[in-house]
Amino acid sequence: MRTLAATTLLVRDYDEAIDYFTKTLGFELTEDTPLGNGKRWVLVSPGAGTALLLARATPGQEGHVGNQTAGRVAFFLHTDDFARDYTGMKARGVQFIEEPRHESYGTVVVFKDLYGNKWDLVERPHSAHRST
Repeated sequence: MRTLAATTLLVRDYDEAIDYFTKTLGFELTEDTPLGNGKRWVLVSPGAGTALLLARATPGQEGHVGNQTAGRVAFFLHTDDFARDYTGMKARGVQFIEEPRHESYGTVVVFKDLYGNKWDLVERPHSAHRST
């Protein structure tokens, strides 16, 4: 079996990113290992599935922080309780750029993270949950 373990997210600063993802989005800090020369291996996870590797941008990468996918939704955060997570995230200052809507694949709303990357918060219908 193969799984996608992590995906890289460029950030300005490790500690501000850890603070945002753990306190604002409720992710868990699963690893923070110094690598030398100020670099760190920092993983955060929503609790199951793929983690985010928070990678501090080098000077040549700074222009891509917050726009890694040219304005498209970059990440899809699934929830088992849309109302709970939407309300909690809104109370913690998450910037939603639209109102929640119902699509064929579930209830969804787009939000921006600390850097401006777009995310979908999605609750899939129970019938759409599948293991492959």
